[in-house]
Amino acid sequence: MQSVNKKILLVDDDVDLLEQSKVQIENKGYSVVTAESSSEGWEKFKSEKPDAAVIDLMMEEHDSGFVLSYKIKKDSYGKSIPVIVVTSAAYITGYKFDVSTGEEREWIKCDEILNKPVVIDELVQRLESYFAEKAT
Repeated sequence: MQSVNKKILLVDDDVDLLEQSKVQIENKGYSVVTAESSSEGWEKFKSEKPDAAVIDLMMEEHDSGFVLSYKIKKDSYGKSIPVIVVTSAAYITGYKFDVSTGEEREWIKCDEILNKPVVIDELVQRLESYFAEKAT
C-alpha cells in the first residue's frame, strides 16, 4: 500500500469538515497534519514537510488557497509534492477552475482542483496516483 508513512497536510477553515476529512484520510493509512488557515498551513508545511497538501480555496480571503498553493509550489521542497486545491466555488458561482493543461498548472500553481464536497475515496485515489508516479 502506497499510503504507509505518507503525511498529508490538510488546510481548511471549516473545522468540522477538517476533522471529518482527517479521520477519513487517516482511516486510509495516511498520517494527517491539519491547519485552519493559510498562514497556519504555511507554517505546518515548513515544519512538517508533508508528502502532499490538500488546501481549501476560500479561507481568510477568496483566493487564500491559491496563494498558499503558490507559496508551496515556489518552495524548493514544495515543487516535488502534489498540491490539490479543493473548492465549493463551482457550486456557489457556477465557475469551474481547471488545471488540465500545463499552462493552467503554471498559472494556478497546483496539481489538481477538486470540487467540494470531496469524496475521500476519490481524493485518496488521486494521491495514490501521484505517489505511484513519483516512485517510478
